[in-house]
Amino acid sequence: MKQTVGRPLRLFFLNTEGLSMRTSLILFSLCFMQLAQATAQEDSSSERPRPDRPRGGFGRPAELGPDDKQTYADPPGSIVNKRDDIPHGKLKMIDYESKTVGTTRKMNVYTPPGYSDEKKYPVLYLLHGIGGDETEWQRFATPDMLLDNLIANGKAVPMIVVMPNGRAQKNDRAEGNVFESAPAFSVFERDLLDDVIPAIESRYSVADDRQHRAIAGLSMGGGQSLNFGLTHLDKFAWVGAFSSAPNTKAPEELIADPEKTKEQLELLYLSCGNKDGLIRISQQLQRYLKEKDIPHAWNVDSHGHDPNHWRNNLYHFAQMVFQETSGHSSTENVPVSESTEPPAGDENPDTATGVPGGIKDDSKPAPTH
Repeated sequence: MKQTVGRPLRLFFLNTEGLSMRTSLILFSLCFMQLAQATAQEDSSSERPRPDRPRGGFGRPAELGPDDKQTYADPPGSIVNKRDDIPHGKLKMIDYESKTVGTTRKMNVYTPPGYSDEKKYPVLYLLHGIGGDETEWQRFATPDMLLDNLIANGKAVPMIVVMPNGRAQKNDRAEGNVFESAPAFSVFERDLLDDVIPAIESRYSVADDRQHRAIAGLSMGGGQSLNFGLTHLDKFAWVGAFSSAPNTKAPEELIADPEKTKEQLELLYLSCGNKDGLIRISQQLQRYLKEKDIPHAWNVDSHGHDPNHWRNNLYHFAQMVFQETSGHSSTENVPVSESTEPPAGDENPDTATGVPGGIKDDSKPAPTH
């Protein structure tokens, strides 16, 4: 029996604008009740496992099309190993005043090896998922080690990476039922543009034009990156989204003027795992991009909604961003058939729920500090 699990979630995220917080939360809860019921019906209707049908986020099968192929090989797990023979950047937690939220907030900032006030650096704003906070990327992918290694190998441009908290509310901790904070992820658009970016540009030596500003994220942060990046191409020239969540706006809203988007966008990188039940969100945008002949990268690997997918695709994106050309290829972004090193293993799914490990990690509360 074919389910439409993703539809209520998508409708929720697209129609909360203008509603009260209480009303939004009620609608969100109803969506997830419907989601749980549909998933339970699907599970109970299956008399035996279907190994031929890849399964993914929230227990729904991923349906693949002809374009849904792995473009870049999985890198080895050593991409995040700390190397003693190379220079290292610095990771620092900083505070900033958020006029949008009305409080002091935190963000995690990576500065590359040899950072100097005499040089202007590009900036990547890297966003987390619904269960994460400003520490999530560090827990899932250690971007500082990943970038240190790529920069040392001459494969990535030295850049500043800013990992803010995309939950723009006064209590921004990922506590209790993290889905209740979903509306705050939309509010973060103003916090990012009005508070986060000005704070970074006042404290660090950065190039403050759109050509030197990128945005990317995982899951809920992937949706934010598309929503904020593609609708503010005066601010961002480079956009990446890894296994985007249903908060992603419809393609027609994201790209109202395809010709202008072609002119302004340096890189649009999309990825999702073929075991991720949320793949339809990314598929819909990718098919619209193809229809409108908008250049983009599309990488569908063999993972689910999990940390390995996010880490691996950050690895590929980091090599493309801020390059002099649009960077749709790189010497380390080798095709699948040319991979010579064994990839890191995928997260094991929960045998009781069929949900990949990463989705549990991202939707459960993050450690507080």
